[in-house]
Amino acid sequence: MTATDPTTAEATGSGPEPVELDRVIIRVAGDSGDGMQLTGDRFTSASAVLGNDLATLPDFPAEIRAPAGTLAGVSAFQVQISDHEITTPGDAPDVLVAMNPAALRKELARLRPGGSLVVNTDAFDERHLTKAGYRSNPVEDGSLDGYTVYEVPMTSLTKDAVGPLGVKPRDAERSKNFFALGLLSWMYTRPLDPTVEWVETKFGAKPQVRDANLAALRAGHAFGETAELFDHPYRVKPAALAPGTYTNITGNTALAWGLIAASRLSGLPVFLGSYPITPASDILHELSRHKEFGVRTLQAEDEIAGITSAIGAAFGGHLGVTTTSGPGLALKAEALGLAVSLELPLVVIDIQRGGPSTGLPTKTEASDLLQAMYGRHGESPVPVVAAKSPSHCFDAAIEAARIALRYRTPVVLLSDGYLANGSEPWRLPDVADLPDISVDMATEPNHTDDAGEATFWPYLRDPDTLARPWAVPGTPGLEHRIGGLEKEDGSGNISYEPANHEHMVELRAARIAGIAHDIPPVEVTGDVDDADLLVLGWGSTWGAIDGGVNRCRARGMRVAHAHLTHLHPFPPDLGPLLARHDHVLVPEMNLGQLSRLVRAEYLVDARSLTKVRGVPFSAPEIEAAIAKELGA
Repeated sequence: MTATDPTTAEATGSGPEPVELDRVIIRVAGDSGDGMQLTGDRFTSASAVLGNDLATLPDFPAEIRAPAGTLAGVSAFQVQISDHEITTPGDAPDVLVAMNPAALRKELARLRPGGSLVVNTDAFDERHLTKAGYRSNPVEDGSLDGYTVYEVPMTSLTKDAVGPLGVKPRDAERSKNFFALGLLSWMYTRPLDPTVEWVETKFGAKPQVRDANLAALRAGHAFGETAELFDHPYRVKPAALAPGTYTNITGNTALAWGLIAASRLSGLPVFLGSYPITPASDILHELSRHKEFGVRTLQAEDEIAGITSAIGAAFGGHLGVTTTSGPGLALKAEALGLAVSLELPLVVIDIQRGGPSTGLPTKTEASDLLQAMYGRHGESPVPVVAAKSPSHCFDAAIEAARIALRYRTPVVLLSDGYLANGSEPWRLPDVADLPDISVDMATEPNHTDDAGEATFWPYLRDPDTLARPWAVPGTPGLEHRIGGLEKEDGSGNISYEPANHEHMVELRAARIAGIAHDIPPVEVTGDVDDADLLVLGWGSTWGAIDGGVNRCRARGMRVAHAHLTHLHPFPPDLGPLLARHDHVLVPEMNLGQLSRLVRAEYLVDARSLTKVRGVPFSAPEIEAAIAKELGA
């Protein structure tokens, strides 16, 4: 079928001039062994080189290796590229590339009405159609008449392209994702050079694999240019981004880099003790590559060993970090209580996922807020910080480290699967603009005993922060004992006195509460002074809320948006801000956890908008909820 819908695009070269688009949303889907994540990642990287603004949404199957060709094994990747600033990977895709019938069946409902379909017709045989649950071929039975369909025999064309290289047919088929990438690169005028360079580096040690992938890539590009399926390519011009050096970054990579930056800014080496768990493992992988910055990583045998090794590193004067997801955070709870008692700095990063239990390990959710707040025995408050976008993970990591080091406390840093695996352009910061989070270690005795001898008391407190001194073991004259038993204030001696215990509990709570005076006020956007409704968000809902609020304001509704990075303690001006608004809407990827907290803390009628489907909010969902709340 000939293309007439302006949602596809081609690459540079002879032929018709590309049609300009201000943005396009593309989703590629296939079997988990088809390399869809790599295809999306490489297309995204080429778009970043061009200077487009972009946002991505990788969508992994939960099974490690579901049967090929089944719905359970479908892996997808969505990216929105634009010539203007965007905050989400888009709503309904304009283009869907389906590598097999299962991908088509599972993903077709996402495609916007009238959108474009690129299907690998070679995979639409009786066996694959049956596996996907089709009784007839949808490409032939008229069920796709509402879309612009491009039928491309990708598998056979790939085999033809790589056959002269001596590649076996079964191995040749593995390069069909690069054929799809080449075709998309032509359709949307993406340069091939970045991908060629990546392939040569990635597969340099395997010449036949390298050459096969490059042949498939170029064959896909040539097919788009020469086939008579397409009227013309499309082009999305670079976005007008602020001047600077940019890189495409995922949330987990940004967290790892933020921890390295925090190490350099504080002058302390980073130690990560971690047990691998989806979707947090990439932080361990990334940090382990940077030993030149003094980073030390330990892949522990379990979650408890991961956090306790980090606590030990903190005792030894390191920036201790542990990473996990919701189930692992539950297992770390006892040791986190120990860190509260020890009053040592520790950063605990929780990349949230669908739960409970194993739940939806590859799908996103933000349902660990109450666990981060209260999921420990005893009165054991800890600060809670949340990232709002993939690039913001870098700043959130530094802020969590700053609070941990300044106030001698463990800090829980919340991200989620959407941020962890999603990516966007990130402008590298000027190092001079990063905060100074250097630490003054204890170097000399701080107390004189009854005999007039100078001694060290590990629980004397800074009058401003209530933080105790941090003495590195082995410092002469600063020998001290710490542990999980209750301590006497000041001396740190074990104490079972009722009054002392109550005093220490209140001191620990006051230390955390005092952090509120050391965090910025809530940033409000939109109709700041005269909003009829305030949308209060946290975490990865930021992009969708921003889009939904802007759409409502364009329709004449007066709406403001406040997004919280600091969830415990809350910013000191949050209460007055909430009180100024008659309507407060709280979108969350849980069943209303922040809403419950602000209702209890400030006695405001905060309405919940909840979603627990394993996928993030979209801007239209936020727009519809705001309009309903305002009766519009």
